[in-house]
Amino acid sequence: MWFLGFIGHNLRTKWLRTLLTGFAVAIGVLTVVTLAVVTESLRASAAEILQTGNADFTVAQKGVDGALNSVIDDAQVNRLAATPGVRSAIGALVVLENLDSANPNFLEIGLAPDALTEFGVHVVAGRAYDAAATDEVMLGWRAAENLDKHVGDTVTMARGPKKVVGIFRTGQAFGDGGAMLPLRFLQGEERKTGTVTLAFVRVAPGANIETVRKTIERDNPSLTTVRTTSEFGRVDRTLDYLDAAITVATVLALVIGTVIVMNTMLLSFVERTREFGVLRAIGWSRRRLWGLILGEALCISFVGAALGVGLSFVLVSLLERLPAVQGILHATFTAGDVWRALYTAGIIGVIAAIYPAVRASRLQPLDAMRHE
Repeated sequence: MWFLGFIGHNLRTKWLRTLLTGFAVAIGVLTVVTLAVVTESLRASAAEILQTGNADFTVAQKGVDGALNSVIDDAQVNRLAATPGVRSAIGALVVLENLDSANPNFLEIGLAPDALTEFGVHVVAGRAYDAAATDEVMLGWRAAENLDKHVGDTVTMARGPKKVVGIFRTGQAFGDGGAMLPLRFLQGEERKTGTVTLAFVRVAPGANIETVRKTIERDNPSLTTVRTTSEFGRVDRTLDYLDAAITVATVLALVIGTVIVMNTMLLSFVERTREFGVLRAIGWSRRRLWGLILGEALCISFVGAALGVGLSFVLVSLLERLPAVQGILHATFTAGDVWRALYTAGIIGVIAAIYPAVRASRLQPLDAMRHE
């Protein structure tokens, strides 16, 4: 306990230097944690879109920059439906609309009326829209509550005013927070006649899902199947880029943080050379000096980790309010994010302490005590 108190005393004596060095570590931790939290949130939101339909898996165009940029034509949807083991393949056009300032990323799904039940849509009030309608819309129950709309009301959309003819429930938060329109109408408005964004596939009873997926991917080289969040990179390369950015940011944070903390520890070493000599003269072992310097470096780094997590929480809260990501970014901090901050700071502390500790342990007591 006395040893830990000695470390604390040394850090308190130079409290401003400790705080500033810890802040430098905090910037690195802030970068790593924020990128990780934002990426996981965007991945979860994107996966919710892919999992909106009541399907065993989703089919999309392979390797596009954004799942909503996927393009599947009617012929491909028909081939999917004819694949052995497939019970149904439903094509859906998915669009994000800037409905208003409070709903800048409002989800719209174009779906044929006869596919609603198979898609997992349950009309809880009103009726389904007509296939040829141009002024009818169905709202998810969450969207209806958010917009304060009921059956018979009119909602103003980018494509003009629409009459709310029904309220639906899918059981998926993202889907229930959006709207559904007739597929042909939405295709015409988006100038995407004969194409959809995604296909939602259900397999026949007794069929093996993985076997059906492999068959689809073999017979349709330009398409890929997605069943879990971890597979989302097959569809959207954007998050793969973000994953790469996290790796680069982590390396940079480690390098910059290590250099700054090492510089601080070296400066402390020069100032405390006589002190180290006295400690060696009264019987301190090289190992104990190692522990002293390593302990101080780790304490500085963990102070930085705490500051970094706090700053990251503030930054993410501000990012969630940006119109560009409002409704999509729902960041959640987990225990894993705290551990990420701690091991980032720990690595910085350990690496930064090695060289100063080696120099201190090699000091000869008499030479150190004569140091000016």
